[in-house]
Amino acid sequence: MSKIIIKNAVKRYGDLTIIPDLSVTIPEGSLFTLLGPSGCGKTTLLRMIAGFNTIEGGDFYFGETRINELEPSKRDIGMVFQNYAIFPHLSVGQNVEFGLKQRKLPKDDIKSRTTEYLKLINMEEYRDRKPDKLSGGQQQRVALARALVINPKVLLMDEPLSNLDAKLRVEMRQAIRDIQRKVGITTVYVTHDQEEAMAISDLIAVMNNGVILQIGQPKELYHRPATEFVAVFIGKTNILPGKLVKKDGGTWIKFDFGHEIPMDGFDNIAEQDIRVSIRPEEFVRCENGIKATIVDSLYLGLNTEYIMELGSGVKVQVIEESSFVETLQIGDVVDLEIKRQKINVFDKDGSVNLLGVN
Repeated sequence: MSKIIIKNAVKRYGDLTIIPDLSVTIPEGSLFTLLGPSGCGKTTLLRMIAGFNTIEGGDFYFGETRINELEPSKRDIGMVFQNYAIFPHLSVGQNVEFGLKQRKLPKDDIKSRTTEYLKLINMEEYRDRKPDKLSGGQQQRVALARALVINPKVLLMDEPLSNLDAKLRVEMRQAIRDIQRKVGITTVYVTHDQEEAMAISDLIAVMNNGVILQIGQPKELYHRPATEFVAVFIGKTNILPGKLVKKDGGTWIKFDFGHEIPMDGFDNIAEQDIRVSIRPEEFVRCENGIKATIVDSLYLGLNTEYIMELGSGVKVQVIEESSFVETLQIGDVVDLEIKRQKINVFDKDGSVNLLGVN
């Protein structure tokens, strides 16, 4: 396994620049996820690491080795694709041992390592079965074992679960996380699914327009997003406009719907227009708070999601733990308060989290 270092990467297609200037270090042995919307450059970057795309600028390293000019076959990578890409005419065992045979390993080594990785993915009993007799999740396990059995320096995974149904996606993301931890290989994982990224990753890089906006652990990105884009893309949030105002010797947030809350730690930040991110679970019921009218609800088992309209007509999403006997109905009016310590405050462009510049 290797640390991956990327310095000032540039990718262009003709006059179109996909990645303008990207630098990142991916720690050795980590599961590092590139997360972002379609077209943000995450798969392009993965393919540059793999050697499938040309590099118009910058330097790519596996450890101390610069790999820019190396052919894909010389980069010592394992690759798992969205469409599995396993050989339909070969059995499960033959698929897994394919890379070992290409490397001309001794027969005994091929057999033992194939068996080892079939056990790792819980597919040993399917060794002689053809891919068309496997479920989608089983096929993806085979693809994963085939990529890992050659002991590559780096494992690259491009939207590997997007063709699976919801239940299988949950099962397979846990399997990938478990196997990656056991093997300890440096893994770069591409997805547009934020829940999937949060569930499996050591670190997540949120990308948009070929730029990494923030790198952090899942909890860090959720609770302290660097920009409004990250706040919206990671989980659910309400974005409410307002102003930072100075009064009574302190700093207050004045929302456009009229409510005001005091904020600690903003003494050195000037009055300005702001945008406030409030997660749905950070609105909680209270007495004598913000008046909110329930306009819709969605029961999701553990939680119930409400759409509530505040006094000014502003609508917010509120999440509460479900109760067996639901008492709230559409049209009911409740009082809400905001957990001040959990909110995030951005400048008027949403490009800077003011909590990070105090």
